Amino acid sequence: MSSWIERRSPNFDVRREGCPIDILVLHYTGMRTAEEALERLCDPAAMVSAHYTIDRDGRVFRHVEESLRARHAGVSCWAGERDVNSRSIGIELVNPGHEFGYVPFSEPQIGTLIDLTHGILARHPIPAHRIVGHSDVAPARKTDPGELFPWKHLAEHGIGLFPPSLAGYVPSAARQRGEAVRALRATSPASGGGKDFAQKLAQFGYGLPPEVDIPLATVVTAFQSHFRPEKIDGVVDADTEAMLAALLEMME
Repeated sequence: MSSWIERRSPNFDVRREGCPIDILVLHYTGMRTAEEALERLCDPAAMVSAHYTIDRDGRVFRHVEESLRARHAGVSCWAGERDVNSRSIGIELVNPGHEFGYVPFSEPQIGTLIDLTHGILARHPIPAHRIVGHSDVAPARKTDPGELFPWKHLAEHGIGLFPPSLAGYVPSAARQRGEAVRALRATSPASGGGKDFAQKLAQFGYGLPPEVDIPLATVVTAFQSHFRPEKIDGVVDADTEAMLAALLEMME
């Protein structure tokens, strides 16, 4: 992606000294129109921004230079990093979101996102498991880009991780021991699963107590929105555990 429309935002800072750019956070705008979103991202009173916004027709607006710290992640955490903005690039995709009539992302929009992201990855060594959604880094506050976002399609184009089909899936460690994938006992959304699963979520990158004050079920819901959008219930069932096991193996 070599061209964009300059729509500069005054809402940026210098990145924290010594911080690599190694996280990519994807958002939806969550506003009624593209122009409303662009105005807010460039309004000094709003104090928010992103590096880029992609309109539904595929046009790209650049707000902040990649070398600078945009204000898009807010109070967030990923892999122990609380200043996600200093380490990340933020991309907004125009979509009214859950509040104003959530709709599928458009083909031109996703095609542009793939091109733009390939350029970003060529400039910055961002690992696949650090390409995340706003709801991944801030699950207690945010739901974007949401269950309609095509994470699997992006992974097929070399962007991010997505678990394989789990039919007959057994992690390699289990194969070596001659064991099948262990199924966790299903729990209620109120409890959200067990300590072992929470540790694995944290290993993947999600912020969990005592690091952050977020219920486990809320984090599980964010995980499912990203990796199992067809069933989002905050319950740690066998499929959810197997998906996380597959993702952890893909990180190795």
